[in-house]
Amino acid sequence: MKKVNVTTMMIAVAVLGLTVISCKDEKTEHTEEAGMHSEMNHEKGMDHDNMSASNTGMDSNTQNLQAKQVLTDYMTLKDALVATDEKAAADAGKQLQNTLQSFDVSNFTTEQQTELKDIIEVATEHAEHISRSDVAHQREHFQMLTKDVTDMVAITGTENTLYQQFCPMYADGGGAWLSMEREIKNPYFGSKMMKCGKVKKEIN
Repeated sequence: MKKVNVTTMMIAVAVLGLTVISCKDEKTEHTEEAGMHSEMNHEKGMDHDNMSASNTGMDSNTQNLQAKQVLTDYMTLKDALVATDEKAAADAGKQLQNTLQSFDVSNFTTEQQTELKDIIEVATEHAEHISRSDVAHQREHFQMLTKDVTDMVAITGTENTLYQQFCPMYADGGGAWLSMEREIKNPYFGSKMMKCGKVKKEIN
């Protein structure tokens, strides 16, 4: 009878031991599985963040390239007027017109989009006139175009330092223009009054 009791007790202890081990293994497995899920979720989150950052970078790059192209075309036009080159100014006006018409405003805020659309519409008209006018008329529209491009830069920003320059002798009230150089080269008079003007403001 004692032998039976001892045997029963040993079996009970063994079963209990196996149960404890089994529970520990299951708990460990559950913990490892939870850790794996946590890592996977973390990696997914990182991928999502990276993807978002990448998309933002693309938008930002596109935005900068468009704004840069507008300024490039504007500067080409300005230099043509400095040289009093009517044909080159007409070609630059046409190029600027095309650039403005293809400008995508979707990367900007709703308020900025509204402002940009208005600016682009008016600036495009001036660029079109410049593309088919004589040099005197080109300079008249360049004066008004400069205000539009300046307003545009206030929204899009610029990677280059721009110098807002001004000649008090042009038309009634004078004429302003933008340049990437501090040196005065007057687009309203060309060689007749090349150095007439001064830097009014730096735009960064």
